[in-house]
Amino acid sequence: MLSVVWFKRDLRVHDHLPLTSASENGPVLPLYVYEPEILHAPDYASQHLCFTNECLDELNAALTNRGSPLLILQGEITTVLDRLLETYGLFNLYSHEETGNAISYQRDLRVAAWCKQHQIGWHETPTNGVVRRLKSRDDWGALWMTRMRQKTVLAPDSLQAPAPRLQSCGLLSPAQLGLTEADKPLRQRGGRRLAVQQLQQFFSSQLQHYRYAMSSPLSAEEACSRLSPYLAFGVLSVREVVQKVWRTRSQLNAMPAPVRPTNVLAGLKSFESRLHWHCHFIQKLESEPAIELHNMHRGFDSVRNEEINAEFFARWRDGETGFPLIDACMKMLQQTGWINFRMRALLISFSSYQCWNHWREPALHLAREFLDYEPGIHYPQIQMQSGVTGINMLRIYNPHKQAQDQDPEGIFIKRWLPQLKAVPTAYITEPSRMPDSLQQQLGVRIGIDYPAPMLNHIATARHARQTLWALRGEQSVRQEARQVLRKHGSRNPQREGAARKTKKTATESPQRSLLLD
Repeated sequence: MLSVVWFKRDLRVHDHLPLTSASENGPVLPLYVYEPEILHAPDYASQHLCFTNECLDELNAALTNRGSPLLILQGEITTVLDRLLETYGLFNLYSHEETGNAISYQRDLRVAAWCKQHQIGWHETPTNGVVRRLKSRDDWGALWMTRMRQKTVLAPDSLQAPAPRLQSCGLLSPAQLGLTEADKPLRQRGGRRLAVQQLQQFFSSQLQHYRYAMSSPLSAEEACSRLSPYLAFGVLSVREVVQKVWRTRSQLNAMPAPVRPTNVLAGLKSFESRLHWHCHFIQKLESEPAIELHNMHRGFDSVRNEEINAEFFARWRDGETGFPLIDACMKMLQQTGWINFRMRALLISFSSYQCWNHWREPALHLAREFLDYEPGIHYPQIQMQSGVTGINMLRIYNPHKQAQDQDPEGIFIKRWLPQLKAVPTAYITEPSRMPDSLQQQLGVRIGIDYPAPMLNHIATARHARQTLWALRGEQSVRQEARQVLRKHGSRNPQREGAARKTKKTATESPQRSLLLD
């Protein structure tokens, strides 16, 4: 019987159990579907499609070389499956489990119903360290480790193609699929070849700087792994990266200390923790899909009006707030689709605490801006940085202090805000402090050439802090916070066995990477 392998956000042939399993059972039809409902969702952008197409191009080459090219079709997935059933008769469907957005979740429910109706076996395989139908967080760490220790699955040497063959629509551009916005000119490019190249480069030359240089926008672009889009689109599996960490650590530990590269073991430890937290956050959305749409802690529903301040949102979105580091980060995102974690947290903090806007609309904007958008990480992290989980410390960043700490000479700011290139270092983090005479002399007029600060960040931070801490002190809010912690809080892996007995070791880090930096 024919096996259809449905590729979604797992665009690789290596460590792909559905593909390998299907190859052992006769003819294989690899399938990718451009789904209009997903393509036109409010969290999707042209850059995502262009990156996907680059991955699909290499995926198709890998599958073609093995004997069965990728069939690319366009349409609603159950309509596509109807077409396959009409052409080939009964088949088995293979895919990875997916923890996506609400649209993909509902889509998978429709596929399950369709398969049941047509007596099609759908074989879903777990992906990464996310556990479907997890009964208790107490067990998750051990399950994650078990998954990571399993051997990676070799790509099949050959595939038997089915007959007859349907005509593939081939790669379709954003314009052909009705997406109107432009691609990002400086984003990372997709495909397995570049993913492996980036992985090797990170381990060979960036690890020693990783732990200490990931926070500043000056150094993060070169120090961070830059693997996040390849993990988000499944060009690399988390397991193969984790196992590379373990192999590298063993090799380093076998070296005499005097010749061992400095700081590499510290970088490995920090990087491995982020691979673990990568799955930890996706597990939150898997266990509670509604947190894409609603506060994780419903006691915070009344804090912010979902009808946001449109002016504040527009200026934040466009990088015209009058706070240079905020604006420079937004300008970088507009061009590259990437910014390091601390700056992501700064952007969300400013939107939530200074602008006092509900997180939902800003989250959708950043989903479109982030090339590495991963729903399971995105929404829990957005909520955490917005102060509505009830279990995390409030991180209300001072945008001027962050600029002074992370970019004291304004190198990053001037790169992305060229209108401020002439501003002296003494004023670069707060150009509105420049005397009028100096503004005239430099030709940088605040309010004309560059916006004046759109709000008083001290007063807005004070309001946010007082409001949220007062709410967190209420008995009913504290009770629900304990429930949130039991359901979503991390566990100390060294005490996990005791956790199953005592249920008292749930914790939650106040700050973790929005994606894998």
